[in-house]
Amino acid sequence: MVRIQRGKLLAFCLCVMATVFLLITLQVVVELGKFEGKKFKNSHLKDGHAQMEAEPLHLHPFFNREGLTLNRKKTLAADSFPIMLWWSPLTGETGRLSQCGADACFFTINRTYLHHHRTKAFLFYGTDFSIDSLPLPRKAHHDWALFHEESPKNNYKLFHQPVITLFNYTATFSRHSHLPLTTQYLEGTEVLTSLRHLVPLRSKNHLRKSLAPLVYVQSDCDPPSDRDSYVRELMTYIEVDSYGECLRNKPLPPQLSNPASMDADGFFRILAQYKFILAFENAVCDDYITEKLWRPLKLGVVPVYYGSPSIADWLPSNRSAILVSEFSHPRELASYIRALDRDDRRYQAYIEWKLKGEISNQRLLTALRERKWGVQDVKQDNYIDAFECMVCTKVWDNIRLQEKGLPPKRWQADVTHLSCPEPTVFAFSPLVPRRRSLREMWIPSFQQSKKEARALSFPVSCPDESSQEEGSPGRCPYTLKQVF
Repeated sequence: MVRIQRGKLLAFCLCVMATVFLLITLQVVVELGKFEGKKFKNSHLKDGHAQMEAEPLHLHPFFNREGLTLNRKKTLAADSFPIMLWWSPLTGETGRLSQCGADACFFTINRTYLHHHRTKAFLFYGTDFSIDSLPLPRKAHHDWALFHEESPKNNYKLFHQPVITLFNYTATFSRHSHLPLTTQYLEGTEVLTSLRHLVPLRSKNHLRKSLAPLVYVQSDCDPPSDRDSYVRELMTYIEVDSYGECLRNKPLPPQLSNPASMDADGFFRILAQYKFILAFENAVCDDYITEKLWRPLKLGVVPVYYGSPSIADWLPSNRSAILVSEFSHPRELASYIRALDRDDRRYQAYIEWKLKGEISNQRLLTALRERKWGVQDVKQDNYIDAFECMVCTKVWDNIRLQEKGLPPKRWQADVTHLSCPEPTVFAFSPLVPRRRSLREMWIPSFQQSKKEARALSFPVSCPDESSQEEGSPGRCPYTLKQVF
């Protein structure tokens, strides 16, 4: 009896094993079929590159297939789109076909497209730009485009003539950039004239019994602008409530302690109670203007501003901010703020533009009206989309010129596209060699970046590879002279 049961069990196990084997075999056959299908589908491609006709799931959500079909008739081949290669990845997308008006370009971070004949432009994100890793040799038909909306502290090398002039197109905070991002932190005029967060002056005067006239909120301490040194000195002459990690003397409510809450209504309500906000940028550069300025203007608080030397060109009115640069010492600034704090009429003059809803600065109005991107607006492209389409359109413009037998148009950035002087420290607070801090590194960092920029020595463009004999040595000279 036992033998019979063992025999049945053995037979059952063999059946199970046979069934599993058949299922595995069937799965292998199916997968091989899929592989052969893919191989057949891609067999017409050259150089092992991925298929340029992107699948629908990779298309931009606003992609117009009819427009693309019409556009294809103007190209040399049905599947021929210019390739825009993000060399320092910002988007993280391996492949996307995007429509820019009547033109379409293929955007990718896949570096295997480096020598592809359809690759026309290389896109660089400034913070990750490195002179030690560049797409070389650079060919005559390769355009380089820079996107850099950040402070120079992220990458000082870009702020020197030998580096910034490598680029054909730029999108930076400078008004002189091909795609200016000067107003990148400002949603529109309506947030400036809105009275939503405004606290009446009478209430502010009452709140002064428990609040300082000035508020300071920074958690990025000791940046290149040396702002903490100035504020520390200012605090010896006038009371300042400081909520951030830098010079903190007053705590935020626990629910607002996270940096992500700095755009929360609760945080705005705290700041709106004050008469003045210290709006100090982390770097001093023409046209580098952040939420440090726009936030107090939106809240109906007078900004005490330090940063962009060209800030007067961007203020909503000629009396809407107090400029630190107009005072020789924090002592004089403190005296001026105390006088405004005591005189309602003089203080009110700084917020009159907001109470009336009048922005008199035509430069600011024009910049907001004419920019080709939006801020926190789902109905508009963001500035990264606008940057990609700017490059795509310029590449297509040159393709059309060449199809007509005309020379392509050449674009090149210059030093005005990123203009920041060497960092300095305030005279009343010199560097102390014995105290190690971030504050001590910015001047040496700038000087080192200047040496690295000078070391970059190679031609802006190289002959096309097709024009060289096979096996010819040294397509394009590229050296980094050791000058440091």
